[in-house]
Amino acid sequence: MPGIDLHTHSNASDGTLTPTELIQTAVAAGLEAIALTDHDTTGGLDEASRAAENLGIEFIPGCELSVVSPHGNMHILGYWIPSGQSALSDSLQYLRDRRHERNHLIMAKLNALDMEIVYEEVLAVAGGDAVGRPHIAQVMQAKGYVRDTGEAFRDYLGSEGKAYIPKVKLDPRQGIELLKSVGATVVLAHPFLLGLQGPDLRGVLRQLKELGLDGIEAHYTLHRPDQTNLYLQLAREMDFLVTGGSDFHGSVKPDVQLGVGRGGLFVSAELLETMKERRVQQGLSV
Repeated sequence: MPGIDLHTHSNASDGTLTPTELIQTAVAAGLEAIALTDHDTTGGLDEASRAAENLGIEFIPGCELSVVSPHGNMHILGYWIPSGQSALSDSLQYLRDRRHERNHLIMAKLNALDMEIVYEEVLAVAGGDAVGRPHIAQVMQAKGYVRDTGEAFRDYLGSEGKAYIPKVKLDPRQGIELLKSVGATVVLAHPFLLGLQGPDLRGVLRQLKELGLDGIEAHYTLHRPDQTNLYLQLAREMDFLVTGGSDFHGSVKPDVQLGVGRGGLFVSAELLETMKERRVQQGLSV
């Protein structure tokens, strides 16, 4: 039975494939449907939509918003993002502007550590103006400052790294309201990254549901089977939609493959049908 992948990235944010190449890879992998969920941008959706139509695969336009909560960083996925939404575009542009400033601050720190990296080099690797830390890491590797991108993140770009600069982010209420304002279905991405268990996790999920959260990404590349089972149980308890995806980024995450993650991931197309049924019940388009 063909699977789907509802969590992927292109070079419109921090992936390495173009939106068209991503769709081509999904078709080659035999997927029935794919969502593009780039970080804080909808810039790749039109290209991906055209490629999906040409290649005959179902496409769900989405994005992944970074928000910050009292429990740390949190990512929320929005699905069925309509094109041409000025309020969403303006908010995402603000976040991208802050990311641009962050990139320059990171490079200034790296230069102070005797790593000569200029913005044009990173821009060339990114293949566009959506520059992120993975692109900086690739330049660091290409110039011999680190052995691989993993070392770049571990020693310099990650939260404990010497050149780390935190993101400017929305809070969960702002993020959910922003996505809801354009009619998106909103899902909590990779819940295991919250690091919460038991009552704490249930409490946070209840709060997010009150804010309008529709679902939870129970099936994810890095979830252990017991974690997946827990999230499925919580979804049943709280009437959440269940989604899943690989978090595919291309060559910057070479061990994560489209549709299957590290080999053990399978996301059923039935989950997508349930999502669409819920949207129809809510009077939303699919």
